[in-house]
Amino acid sequence: MMRKIGSPQYLLLGTLLFIILILYLVAFQVRVDETAVVTTFGKPVRVITSPGLYWKAPWPIQEVYRFDSRIQVLEGKMEEVFTKDGKNIILVTSTLWRIKDPLKFFVSVGGVDEAKKKLSALVRNYVNGIIGTYQLSHLVNVKKEELKFDEIQSKITQLARVESEKTYGITIEDVLIKRLQFPQDVTEDVFERMRKERERIAEKYIAEGEGLASDIKAKADAEKERILAEAKAKAKRIRGEGDAEAAKYYDVFTKNEDLAIFLRKLEALENTLKEKSTVILDYRTPPYDLFLGKYLETSSSEETLKGEEKDKNAR
Repeated sequence: MMRKIGSPQYLLLGTLLFIILILYLVAFQVRVDETAVVTTFGKPVRVITSPGLYWKAPWPIQEVYRFDSRIQVLEGKMEEVFTKDGKNIILVTSTLWRIKDPLKFFVSVGGVDEAKKKLSALVRNYVNGIIGTYQLSHLVNVKKEELKFDEIQSKITQLARVESEKTYGITIEDVLIKRLQFPQDVTEDVFERMRKERERIAEKYIAEGEGLASDIKAKADAEKERILAEAKAKAKRIRGEGDAEAAKYYDVFTKNEDLAIFLRKLEALENTLKEKSTVILDYRTPPYDLFLGKYLETSSSEETLKGEEKDKNAR
């Protein structure tokens, strides 16, 4: 059997569909990463920045415009910019932005597409203006302390942020120079300047090295002279001590010349016998004549003569 249209089941289904339709027309949800602007006959009357379920009058009385509240990225196009010293460079920027004031954003730009156009023009103006106050060497340099890349990006970001918040309700988190290129003539100038800078640094290090080498050599020469002077003084002192000691022995030897000759021969004999070599010589050849005992005889005779002279003197 076919059920009648007016049966309770159809009435219940129709009621549910009607309720769903009414809810769709008067209720809306705002997610945690969204903000919303509610308009009445096209005029904004309410701004919602917290997530949750909200109510409104059905369309066309009221309408809801949702916007992404997360940070978004605007990729710029390749732009030719001139530096303060007249060098043209080609760069690409990347802008991080988000909606700060949904009402101002809605009134000034209406939507994301128009906001991107406005932001692109605004960032381009500040990039041209800021980079035009810096030399090319502030962007490309072998000396890290002379680079002002971060300073340039910071200035562009700060100035662009102030205007974007005031005009469009958009806050710019950061403007980054994503890519930096040079035309052929500028590239040649950059490499030439870098080559000269490297040569200057190399010459500086060479000069410092030569100066250091000269200092080391001078110190070494001074140390050498000091050591030589000390050695000469010490040698002179030792020689003087040796001469003084030798003079003492000389005085002793002059009192008894025969004893001195005997000791000299004895020393020479000891030195020759140390070599353990066989030598055939005349036994009368000094110092081997000591083996004949002549010195002892001479000494005895001299002692006898001296004794006789003493006796005569005593008489």
